[in-house]
Amino acid sequence: MNLRKLQTKDIPFMLEWMKDIEINRQFRTDFSHFTEDKVKIFIEQAQDFSVNRHYAIVDDHDEYLGTISLKEIDLINLKAEYAVVLRSKAIGTSAAKDATQKILDIAFNELKLNKVYLNVLVTNLRANRFYQKFGFIFEGTFRQDLKIENEFYDLNWYSILKESYESV
Repeated sequence: MNLRKLQTKDIPFMLEWMKDIEINRQFRTDFSHFTEDKVKIFIEQAQDFSVNRHYAIVDDHDEYLGTISLKEIDLINLKAEYAVVLRSKAIGTSAAKDATQKILDIAFNELKLNKVYLNVLVTNLRANRFYQKFGFIFEGTFRQDLKIENEFYDLNWYSILKESYESV
């Protein structure tokens, strides 16, 4: 498993997870309406690593398995937001764990960040367990923070600090 910049050859695989109802319902953004052109624009913008770093998670044959990101990289306060999504074929493999290890190495060792944070729907139990198991610390719940299809959802917030990451 490796990380690399997103490429246009990833578009069909990105659209696969975006159209996957089971995967898409776990996110606060509805990706189901994304088109090939919209994904292509995202990939083009993702080539600029100045504020966000979006990487393709790929297998040993360079097949796209998912995307992992550091978003809103703040080099003053030394923090960034983490996000990850996998195609259904990669769920349950070590892809998310391995990619998270690599992206945190980039965050803490290359970018010299102090904190990586994320938020996740309270109802996304699998993701909540993954983040806790990986060492992210639960910081709190923002109640009724998102309105999705006329229903309010709570968000759990997690973070991992450089000092606790290095001691793992």
